[in-house]
Amino acid sequence: MDVSTHHQALFVVLREIVSEINFILLAFYREYRGRKRLCDHADTRSMPAYTIKTKIRKQIEHLHDLISFNDETCIENLIMSRNAFGRLCYLLENVGGLSSTKNVQVTEQVAIFLSILAHHKKNCVVKHDFKRSGYTISAHFNNVLSALLKLHTLFLVKPVPIEEDCANDRWKWFKGCLGALDGTYIPLRVAQKDKGRYRNRKGDISTNALAVCDINTNYVYMLCGWEGSAANSRVLKDAITRANGFRIPDGHYYLCDSGYTNGQGFLAPYSGVRYHIQDWNSQRTPSQNAHELFNKVHAKARNVIERSFALLKGRWAILRSNSFYPVKVQNRIIMGCDLLHYFIRTEMPYDPLEAEIPEADDQITDDNDVAFIDQVEPSQQMNRARGGIALGPASKNRGRCWTVYEEKALAEAMKDLVVREYKADNGFKSGYQNLLEQAMMQAFLGTTLKTEPHINSRITVWRKNYGSISNMLTRSGFGFNSTTNMITVESLEVWDNYIKADSNARNMRFKTWPLYGDSVEIFGKDRATEECAEGFGGSGTV
Repeated sequence: MDVSTHHQALFVVLREIVSEINFILLAFYREYRGRKRLCDHADTRSMPAYTIKTKIRKQIEHLHDLISFNDETCIENLIMSRNAFGRLCYLLENVGGLSSTKNVQVTEQVAIFLSILAHHKKNCVVKHDFKRSGYTISAHFNNVLSALLKLHTLFLVKPVPIEEDCANDRWKWFKGCLGALDGTYIPLRVAQKDKGRYRNRKGDISTNALAVCDINTNYVYMLCGWEGSAANSRVLKDAITRANGFRIPDGHYYLCDSGYTNGQGFLAPYSGVRYHIQDWNSQRTPSQNAHELFNKVHAKARNVIERSFALLKGRWAILRSNSFYPVKVQNRIIMGCDLLHYFIRTEMPYDPLEAEIPEADDQITDDNDVAFIDQVEPSQQMNRARGGIALGPASKNRGRCWTVYEEKALAEAMKDLVVREYKADNGFKSGYQNLLEQAMMQAFLGTTLKTEPHINSRITVWRKNYGSISNMLTRSGFGFNSTTNMITVESLEVWDNYIKADSNARNMRFKTWPLYGDSVEIFGKDRATEECAEGFGGSGTV
């Protein structure tokens, strides 16, 4: 063998050996790198590839955890029970026109929508939770919102006026009332150039939404879109004058606060007088006049709109902070939250949020040929109505008001007992009050007069007044006119001297004094006649 040929063969063998070594080293290196990558991932033996199959499985698992696990989880995440969620999906699909797509079913679309409203999540957070793209989340959110707004005829209630025989202590004073209304601020984000218009009186950027609800906190009407700087009265005027706006049947009204006009269709409280409920809770001073009593019962009844706002904002976090949507979309969101508010209240037998806030059958009527109020202006008619309503709580606070006919009937019944020898030397016999009550029930069918406290209280007042009157007639300067059944007094000086000596007469000042059903009035002579008549109330009965 040639030496050169031997060297060439040796060189080829060595080169093959080196190639084999390089291949083995490369294989070991790749194995090392692969194992190192696996060790870098926590608690993982193998690293499966993230495929479409894995993604779909995770989507299904997440949706199952939300709506199929139990009611508590569904309420915590979607603000409604599983049964209510199923009913909502059915309505949105069959009435609202919402349809499933190739990859996203109706149930998942609605779950995405409710999750955003309930917890105010950003698009990037929701797409991670549901394993969807940002475009898919945004598109289906708007689709569900459009379908929901088509259900407004189902979710907005028809208010029922307060009837004459209403026994509710909160509402019985307001016959014909339909509910309450007020404005509320909803935070939002706007362009820098528009912040001045949307800045409200508290300095926040918001929209001023007008809400109207019935006595059961169900929404009747909602107007969104006005800037936060707009006054409540201006928003209401716009709602009244719109072509398909807020309508109030003639003869009915809503309760409103002092920011609105006390006009036809709107009953506002008296200004300059204590009003807010916290004013009454923080002060132990009782009401001083009929205006304060009216404001007190008005505030308790109108508080229904405040409770509805508390429920609405407590349920939907997207209404409590600045949204990530344009103003137009945000206004549609507010409307959607109002509609869902009624749906949840009717479909869920128990709502944990509503249980924290104190709580109507809907009556649909034909609105044809019904006159509606189309302006917001001060009204003397509503001022008189407010004054008439104020007398109700005031009379309740004083006690029952006796009419002259009832007093005459009670006096005749007592005379009849005397004729029947039911009266002894030291007073009437036992059980005479029951006979008086029966006599009053026969004289006035359906009367509410009872022995206790009405009849006994009236007899006690008569005794005190009769003593004062008897004592008065024994004094100089007083007389009695049997024709008019009135006590006469010569001058104001005589009267002033008398009331200084008689504490009972001093307490009865500015009242007329009934005596066996006839009004006893104090009239002086000459120049004092008109002054006394004005000072002591003239003719009439308590």
